[in-house]
Amino acid sequence: MFLKKVDGSRAVTLPDGRTMTRADLPAAGTRRWVASRKAAVIRGVAYGLMSQEEALELYGLSNEEFAAWVRLTEEHGEEALRSTALQKYRSAKV
Repeated sequence: MFLKKVDGSRAVTLPDGRTMTRADLPAAGTRRWVASRKAAVIRGVAYGLMSQEEALELYGLSNEEFAAWVRLTEEHGEEALRSTALQKYRSAKV
Protein backbone atom coordinates (compact mmCIF):
# COMPACT_ATOMS: atom_id res chain seq x y z
CA MET A 1 0.00 0.00 0.00
CA PHE A 2 1.30 3.44 -0.95
CA LEU A 3 0.71 6.35 1.43
CA LYS A 4 0.91 9.83 -0.02
CA LYS A 5 3.45 11.99 1.77
CA VAL A 6 1.71 14.80 3.62
CA ASP A 7 2.91 17.55 5.91
CA GLY A 8 1.54 17.24 9.42
CA SER A 9 -0.39 14.44 11.02
CA ARG A 10 -2.32 11.68 9.27
CA ALA A 11 -4.65 11.25 12.25
CA VAL A 12 -5.51 13.14 15.43
CA THR A 13 -7.49 12.24 18.52
CA LEU A 14 -10.37 14.60 19.28
CA PRO A 15 -11.26 15.61 22.86
CA ASP A 16 -14.21 13.18 22.89
CA GLY A 17 -11.83 10.28 22.14
CA ARG A 18 -12.73 9.83 18.47
CA THR A 19 -9.97 9.64 15.89
CA MET A 20 -10.08 11.96 12.89
CA THR A 21 -8.02 11.19 9.80
CA ARG A 22 -7.49 13.01 6.52
CA ALA A 23 -10.06 10.63 5.03
CA ASP A 24 -12.68 12.31 7.25
CA LEU A 25 -12.07 15.67 5.56
CA PRO A 26 -14.15 16.79 2.55
CA ALA A 27 -12.76 16.19 -0.93
CA ALA A 28 -10.45 18.86 -2.35
CA GLY A 29 -12.30 21.45 -4.37
CA THR A 30 -15.60 20.94 -2.52
CA ARG A 31 -18.16 23.49 -3.72
CA ARG A 32 -21.29 22.49 -1.77
CA TRP A 33 -20.63 23.31 1.85
CA VAL A 34 -23.03 21.65 4.26
CA ALA A 35 -22.60 22.16 8.01
CA SER A 36 -20.92 18.79 8.59
CA ARG A 37 -18.23 19.50 5.98
CA LYS A 38 -17.55 22.95 7.41
CA ALA A 39 -17.28 21.45 10.90
CA ALA A 40 -14.87 18.77 9.67
CA VAL A 41 -12.54 21.41 8.20
CA ILE A 42 -12.70 23.51 11.38
CA ARG A 43 -11.90 20.44 13.54
CA GLY A 44 -9.10 19.42 11.17
CA VAL A 45 -7.44 22.81 11.52
CA ALA A 46 -8.15 23.22 15.24
CA TYR A 47 -6.65 19.84 16.20
CA GLY A 48 -3.62 19.98 13.90
CA LEU A 49 -4.64 17.63 11.11
CA MET A 50 -3.89 20.40 8.62
CA SER A 51 -2.80 24.02 8.75
CA GLN A 52 -5.22 26.85 8.09
CA GLU A 53 -3.22 27.88 5.04
CA GLU A 54 -3.44 24.35 3.65
CA ALA A 55 -7.21 24.29 4.24
CA LEU A 56 -7.72 27.66 2.55
CA GLU A 57 -5.75 26.57 -0.49
CA LEU A 58 -7.19 23.06 -0.70
CA TYR A 59 -10.81 24.20 -0.49
CA GLY A 60 -10.52 27.61 -2.17
CA LEU A 61 -11.70 29.50 0.91
CA SER A 62 -10.92 33.07 1.89
CA ASN A 63 -9.54 33.99 5.30
CA GLU A 64 -12.75 35.90 6.01
CA GLU A 65 -15.00 32.95 5.14
CA PHE A 66 -13.05 30.52 7.30
CA ALA A 67 -12.87 33.02 10.17
CA ALA A 68 -16.66 33.46 9.98
CA TRP A 69 -17.15 29.68 10.25
CA VAL A 70 -14.89 29.53 13.29
CA ARG A 71 -16.57 32.54 14.94
CA LEU A 72 -20.06 31.13 14.40
CA THR A 73 -19.00 27.77 15.80
CA GLU A 74 -17.41 29.34 18.88
CA GLU A 75 -20.38 31.62 19.57
CA HIS A 76 -23.32 29.38 18.66
CA GLY A 77 -22.07 25.81 18.09
CA GLU A 78 -21.95 23.74 14.92
CA GLU A 79 -25.69 24.26 14.31
CA ALA A 80 -24.87 27.84 13.32
CA LEU A 81 -22.99 26.55 10.25
CA ARG A 82 -26.23 25.55 8.55
CA SER A 83 -27.12 27.93 5.74
CA THR A 84 -30.66 28.44 7.07
CA ALA A 85 -29.29 29.26 10.52
CA LEU A 86 -26.86 31.83 9.12
CA GLN A 87 -29.71 34.27 8.54
CA LYS A 88 -30.86 33.87 12.15
CA TYR A 89 -27.42 34.39 13.69
CA ARG A 90 -26.50 37.26 11.37
CA SER A 91 -29.74 39.09 12.14
CA ALA A 92 -29.12 38.60 15.88
CA LYS A 93 -26.01 40.79 15.57
CA VAL A 94 -27.93 43.73 14.07
